[in-house]
Amino acid sequence: MKIIQPTFYKDFKCIAGACPDSCCQGWEVDADSASLKYYATLDPSLDIKKKIDSVLSKDEFGNVIFTLAPKKRCPFLNEENLCDMHIAIGEENTPFTCRNFPRFNNYFGGTKEIGVSFSCPVAAEMMYNLDKWSFEESVDAQPPMLNDIDAADFFSLKKMRDKIYSLLSDRSRHIKDRIISAITLCKEVYYDEKIIDTLTLQEVLTNPELINPEWKERVKSMSEAPVSDTVANENIAFYFIYKCFLASLLEGDYSPLSAVKMAAVGILVNTYCGESAWTVHLWSKETEHSQYNMDRYKRLLNTSDCLSCERLIEMLEK
Repeated sequence: MKIIQPTFYKDFKCIAGACPDSCCQGWEVDADSASLKYYATLDPSLDIKKKIDSVLSKDEFGNVIFTLAPKKRCPFLNEENLCDMHIAIGEENTPFTCRNFPRFNNYFGGTKEIGVSFSCPVAAEMMYNLDKWSFEESVDAQPPMLNDIDAADFFSLKKMRDKIYSLLSDRSRHIKDRIISAITLCKEVYYDEKIIDTLTLQEVLTNPELINPEWKERVKSMSEAPVSDTVANENIAFYFIYKCFLASLLEGDYSPLSAVKMAAVGILVNTYCGESAWTVHLWSKETEHSQYNMDRYKRLLNTSDCLSCERLIEMLEK
């Protein structure tokens, strides 16, 4: 299988207990089927087995989860902000989400694209301050994954993504003009808006499921400002185009136009809520990693007036 990854990917390292915003706090963790099968084999007399059995439950979507402790902490997160499950039975036996976070994997038949998410503060700091996005390819022995993706659609979208990369890389133009060009280009090909509501951007960013109270305060105090022509804003745009554009081929995921809108919204979040890696991290953790919030957000990308191509362009041009 061909592996595509940003060149910085290999430099990412979790800082565990030193993390300023632990990924083990704020959201529920799914217990995947493979992990559950392993937990069933543990000696019932083990303390970790007793703890696992005592905190398993189901969420409103029917997913098996670990019930959070007070202050929305994972029940296995100890006072040193380290994982008791990891300590007791090894990292390889923690849930898939825990082992993989903040990494993401998008599979397209014989191609796998991997990266890290802004929802991790360490990854956010790394990506926000990049000099320039670039990618590297490798090949491993993993066979292609069977799927229903049409090869012609894949190569067509990949070609369009390359055009967007080229637009975003042109530093002779202001970043707002580059992302506007990307919106305009994709609108002509992938238009899919069905505007039915008049929410403001502030209302859109006020997620129903709150993970970190700091995000609520950021949204409450957000204010319009001109978009800065910074490399950070370019990096935000690259992140969303890389992660989401081809993912429109995956069932239940984004549309190509929505992926470009995500890039525009990411720049506006950074502009209106405080220009920093921490701001984008908070937004990503609140939105990208809550199933409830993300399902709502995907819908609003197609139905909300403030997220229409026209309105996003107006906000970017101010």
